[in-house]
Amino acid sequence: MSAVAEVFNIDDVQPVEWADPTPLAGVTHEPEPYPLDALPEGLRAAVTDVQATTQAPLAMVATGALTALSLAGQAHVNVARNKHLTGPVSLFALVLAESGERKSTVDGFFTRAIREYEAAQAEAMQPEVDAYQADLLAWAAEKAGLLEKIKSETKGGKPTDDIKTKLRNLEQAKPEAPKVPELIYGDATPEALTHGLAKKWPSGGVISSEAGTVFGSHGMGTDSAMRNLSVLNVMWDGGTHKVSRRSTEGFTVRNARLTVSLQVQYPVLAGFMGKQGDLARGSGFLARFLVAWPESTQGTRQYQEPDYAMAGLVRFNARLTQLLTEPVPFDETGDGVAPAMLEFSPEAKQVWVKVYDLIERQLAPLGSLADVRDVASKTADNAARIAALYHLYEHGPSGSISADAMQSACKIAMWHLGESRRLLTELGQDPALSLAARLDAWLIERCNQQSTNQIGTRDVLQYFPSRQLRKEAQLTPVLQELIEADRAGLVRDGRKKTIVVNPKLLDGGVKWA
Repeated sequence: MSAVAEVFNIDDVQPVEWADPTPLAGVTHEPEPYPLDALPEGLRAAVTDVQATTQAPLAMVATGALTALSLAGQAHVNVARNKHLTGPVSLFALVLAESGERKSTVDGFFTRAIREYEAAQAEAMQPEVDAYQADLLAWAAEKAGLLEKIKSETKGGKPTDDIKTKLRNLEQAKPEAPKVPELIYGDATPEALTHGLAKKWPSGGVISSEAGTVFGSHGMGTDSAMRNLSVLNVMWDGGTHKVSRRSTEGFTVRNARLTVSLQVQYPVLAGFMGKQGDLARGSGFLARFLVAWPESTQGTRQYQEPDYAMAGLVRFNARLTQLLTEPVPFDETGDGVAPAMLEFSPEAKQVWVKVYDLIERQLAPLGSLADVRDVASKTADNAARIAALYHLYEHGPSGSISADAMQSACKIAMWHLGESRRLLTELGQDPALSLAARLDAWLIERCNQQSTNQIGTRDVLQYFPSRQLRKEAQLTPVLQELIEADRAGLVRDGRKKTIVVNPKLLDGGVKWA
């Protein structure tokens, strides 16, 4: 009813008959609960421990566990979808969340074994590093002496053939740096990252709770975005990337493995997509990510005494330590990895093909996935990667992937496809309308939880999971969209303002007094 669209005094309110709410313009997709049961028992127990301790969103916690497993195991196995389609098991993950959702804390729990392994290896190999540094200094001094001698003999008109031969032999004898495992990168530039994978250790991961430095950085500006997105795509594929330099020695990344786990705030991603969205989607960059957009838990995290033992997490980190301490299989160059190949069992292949064909049918022009073809086309690949990681975690780098592992992995991959579809649908809409739809869903859920249809505007400004609505001036035009659609009203009691949600949108039993 039109009267509901006004701001009026609470004393004037009388019981009214609400008009039927009209849908907000545009399309929205409802989030699905995270399929916790699709994680292997060992991962599920660790996720449950960490989620209970941090009270962070479940999907964020589960994604952190998967990417930690990816980082620990990616050097040991590849996965074969068929005889000709083989590739890495590395995962790229993108979690949309506000600052303060505790992703750094979550990652700290799941990467503890990896960081301890790095520290232990650095300490154990320090004598080798020291010896290399000494040898390199001696080599550089010898080279400088030969170059100086060539220069002197040339000036005097004397032959230098013997000196040149010594220089060539010396160049062949240049000391090689010892391979010291360096797995976790923060917000490294793509060049620093690829140099580390080529020259230091061929398996690494970008783990960042501030991915705005990736999506909002100079490195993602117009001039360099194409190059940097291409580099990350090649790393996901396990391909070869060559870097040529003018002033210093170039290098080639070959047979390296990269895991990526990022958190980004919605406005930052929306800004990036506004500038580079066509490139990010056209190149397949965003399609490679397992996207999660969980509801914030901030405002509901009342203190709970944590489980001191966290036995599930302890077992998880112990298993990762086992994987990390297994010798890394290097290729013939000694610079890249040569992982074992995991294949599907016949039953697993049937499951995978069924999911692959199901997705493919929905990519037709009128299919339900036509608007996210880029993401959907990578979903079966991600499912295979997840299934291989499940198998590695439970059985090691040999044997065949089971149908149960594949079924569970497909369930996880399809959930992430739904999240990508939900995100990309919203990113493609008018920002004001998109925000109104998010506010509408949040108000309805909160009212149902509290068995009311009234929420103070102060609560919205404080608890709504987006910094886009932190001031009343930001809230007013967004709320007006709901008012005009007869989905909400606004009443005033002195200086206090209360949003009233149309009871027809809520579960039964909630009435406007």
